[in-house]
Amino acid sequence: MIKRLFDVIVSAMSLIVLAPVMAVIALMIRWRMGAPVLFCQERPGHHAAPFMLVKFRTMRHAKDADGEELPDEERLTSLGHFLRSTSLDELPELWNVMKGEMSLVGPRPLLMAYLPLYSSEQFRRHDIRPGVTGWAQVHGRNALDWEDRLALDTWYVDHQSFWLDVWILLLTVKKVLEREGISAKGHATMAPFTGNSPPSDQA
Repeated sequence: MIKRLFDVIVSAMSLIVLAPVMAVIALMIRWRMGAPVLFCQERPGHHAAPFMLVKFRTMRHAKDADGEELPDEERLTSLGHFLRSTSLDELPELWNVMKGEMSLVGPRPLLMAYLPLYSSEQFRRHDIRPGVTGWAQVHGRNALDWEDRLALDTWYVDHQSFWLDVWILLLTVKKVLEREGISAKGHATMAPFTGNSPPSDQA
């Protein structure tokens, strides 16, 4: 109850205070990349129930001669890189927090396609609401390998507390200012998760 109340109060205040900033970002995206301004994608939430994640768009809709989307590295724009490096692209997720689909702090919501690839231990990251930031994000973000990142997520599930959330939020501000862990080596964001367990060991 305390966590949810904290989420609602902080996200509501943030949406009000940051509304002018979000409006400017939306106009810049519309001018530099065109419509749509927002990137919406189905992600797994609490107990892996799907919800629609909302972020600011950071990539062009560019395809090759065969009609396939170009790699992230080629679609990511300079504006998009700036938004990602400063985490400003995540601001619309505050609306997901207000709706109860996300929390301010928790494991980041990944792709629906990853669900059958997790081990039963890794799948426990869905025992709680996903977060805008999390324990893995303040310990390396996208620079972490998948095994470490998912282990940090399940550690948080077992050790979550109000004061730990406050500490993670403070560390998040520090990490954003330092712009650390924006991407994995050789990738615009992070290499896809390909799984590490046989299908029989899935939750």
